[in-house]
Amino acid sequence: MGQEFVVIVSIVIMMITGVILGYVLSQLILGYLALNLLTFLGTLSLIIIFGTLYFVLLWEFKKRQSRSFATQPPYPTAEPTADAHLQSQLFTLVGDTATAKRLVEQLKQNHPRMSENWYWQRAIADLERDRGR
Repeated sequence: MGQEFVVIVSIVIMMITGVILGYVLSQLILGYLALNLLTFLGTLSLIIIFGTLYFVLLWEFKKRQSRSFATQPPYPTAEPTADAHLQSQLFTLVGDTATAKRLVEQLKQNHPRMSENWYWQRAIADLERDRGR
């Protein structure tokens, strides 16, 4: 919420500054406003404020855009599935499909963010290790 407020305030200030800058420049061009040190510095400060806010807003929008691309996959991904050979190997070791799936689910809870094949390989390795004792 804080960043959104900053963006809204920046946009409002940029719009006001743009209108004032446009008015001052038009008055200078039409000759209704004399060019002296005060009008020069005032116009220069308006240009600097306008440019700075434009840069900040552009940077903020690009940051938001890159953040939204980072959180979304580039294309819809299907649920990962394990190699059929690994599944059949674990089913053979356990002798029961439900038990094998329960072992894999327990590994997923204990070790998040691993590949699907890793869970099945780990379950097979754990069973073989335990049976070797």
